[in-house]
Amino acid sequence: MDFFSSQAESLSALFAPRAIAVVGASSNPQKIGGIPVDYQRRFGFDGTLYPVNPNADRIQELQAWPSLRAIGQPVDLAILAVPAALVDSALDDAIAAKVKGVVLFSSGFAEIGDEGTAAQARLGDKARAAGVRLIGPNCLGFMNIARNVYATFSPAPGVGRVSAGRIGLVSQSGAFGAYAYSMARARGVGLSLWATTGNEADVQLADCLAWLAQDPATDVIMGYMEGCRDGPRLRAALALAQANGKPVVMVKVGSTALGAQAAASHTAALAGDDAVYDAVFRQYGVLRARNLTEFFDLAHSAAVAGRPRDRSIGLFTLSGGVGALMADEASAQGLDVQPLSEAAQGTLRSWVPFAAPRNPVDITGQVTNDMSLLERSARVMLDDRGFASWMGFLAAAGASNAFWPVLRELVGSLRAAYPDTLLAISTLLAPERRAELEAMRCLVFADPSDGIRTIAALAGLKTGAAPSTVSADPAPPSNPLKLAPGTMSEPEALALLAEAGVPVVEHRVVRSADEAAAAAEVIGDAVVVKIVSADIPHKSDVGGVALGLRGAAQARAAFELTRDRALTARPDARLDGALVARMLGGGVECIAGVHRDPVFGPVLMFGLGGIHVETLRDVSLRALPITRDDAMAMVRELRAFAILGGARGRAPVDLESIADALCALAGFALRAGDSLDSAEINPLIARPLADGGCVAVDALVVGRGA
Repeated sequence: MDFFSSQAESLSALFAPRAIAVVGASSNPQKIGGIPVDYQRRFGFDGTLYPVNPNADRIQELQAWPSLRAIGQPVDLAILAVPAALVDSALDDAIAAKVKGVVLFSSGFAEIGDEGTAAQARLGDKARAAGVRLIGPNCLGFMNIARNVYATFSPAPGVGRVSAGRIGLVSQSGAFGAYAYSMARARGVGLSLWATTGNEADVQLADCLAWLAQDPATDVIMGYMEGCRDGPRLRAALALAQANGKPVVMVKVGSTALGAQAAASHTAALAGDDAVYDAVFRQYGVLRARNLTEFFDLAHSAAVAGRPRDRSIGLFTLSGGVGALMADEASAQGLDVQPLSEAAQGTLRSWVPFAAPRNPVDITGQVTNDMSLLERSARVMLDDRGFASWMGFLAAAGASNAFWPVLRELVGSLRAAYPDTLLAISTLLAPERRAELEAMRCLVFADPSDGIRTIAALAGLKTGAAPSTVSADPAPPSNPLKLAPGTMSEPEALALLAEAGVPVVEHRVVRSADEAAAAAEVIGDAVVVKIVSADIPHKSDVGGVALGLRGAAQARAAFELTRDRALTARPDARLDGALVARMLGGGVECIAGVHRDPVFGPVLMFGLGGIHVETLRDVSLRALPITRDDAMAMVRELRAFAILGGARGRAPVDLESIADALCALAGFALRAGDSLDSAEINPLIARPLADGGCVAVDALVVGRGA
């Protein structure tokens, strides 16, 4: 968090300037250099505005200046609306004038190829060295709506301005940002800050998220991402928003699996680019929107109602059919639709004998004869169970002028009596009436299913401290581990993991058939014989594994057989003997691994083995570091968790030992740092506590080349 705290002041000077200069200013308010001058004048910027153009004495009725240095007064923000060829000299002028922040509209940088990328990197380095914050290049700039700062050439505000509100919106794409601005205006969503980051030579989307997380004028943050070059910085920004209780709603495009094709382990293939983003968002309570409608619905609802205390919900309806629809949707979304007590149900029946009083509560059309049933029923529900959320379906009654005073009184009374309850109404309302209810922190939905899904999403938001300690500039581990590049042999991998605290199966490394026989005698029971070769990561593919062996004779024969098969299949491979290990019976095959993601660094994966990982891809992911609570959450969020919990009469496995093993694997990965490419335990046998908990049976560790 210190990284962003140190940047807050510099970004505040950028986003809340008192003096703005427009370099390349134009007298034509329709040109890129003229639009920001026009906007500041037209929309009420109350600071000082300096048009800069060496070829004009006056610009749009204001004195023009030949350069930033010629102004001779402090300038917080310089908007550079000049061709790419003039950007270097314009930035030099800004640095010499001690400008605090720069918005660079110009294109012709990283988006055009290597030469542009190099030029952009030089700009970013120059700005950072001078302590100047730079947004862009190739961006649409930003707008601080509350302060009437319009550092943009987007035509969207010229068509109509968004009202000031408490939602901040940041987009890497200028086109998306402009469209989202127009949608916010059309839907009556008020914004605090609107910003586009473009090519991100200096200021990244993560920096804007972190600034909004600390901005007292912002309650909810919306973001649009196309990619991320600094995963730790993004995670730290999301952690800051979470710790400060600011819901984040994100659209992330792209779903490729970077680098998965060349991976030696399952982990890399399963931890694809989009899956890791999904995991990071889940880790920090980010609401991921899949389309623009959901993007605004979630953000607006979070701003209006906040988040419910828990997942319990009371459902009220005037229609039994819609009540069943809401109950089905609530169940599908994981909300807790607990029934009312018998006493509360009896009270409702005493008022309407043919009511359905469990939850959903269907008071029927009897409400037409007695409007007080609405509020009385809602109070019985909330007093009885203390639901975190309450939603009422009132059919088309909201369209009736006669019913409006009743509805307004209902919401006002419930809000006063239950200030911490999320309230929602599903009915048809005119926009101005909807706005009046929303001002009382009551959500309004035309479709009750939309309402249920939105409440479920808000209920999934996490609050308080982030689930794991993360820094935008993480310090190296205190006890680093340097791995050699390339694939390790299985015994080497097991030894490393055992040293890190992962429980591994009892085993012996042998160099001859006689040693294999002796090892089998020492271990006793059934054993497994596997070839040892760093050149063959998947030994069963070449017949290098023999299972269920008993006694010295079988182990001796298996040593020779597996060796011969492996050499036949891979004559080029180096064989370093064999591994004789105890064969474990029972338990549940799991898989655990760490893969180095190109954005977020080491990512931990856990899932059930066999068909579940190969076919169903039922895995959970977390970017490191993690806490033990994170590890346990990974185990519990598997779709097939019931198998671990003791399905069909089987004893439940020791979940605590799995969490411990995941934490140990994560610790190993952090110690190895950049020298680790991937590590995988497959299988990790999960067993009941009475059988000793989980055990790593096979391991694959790949060091990262220089």
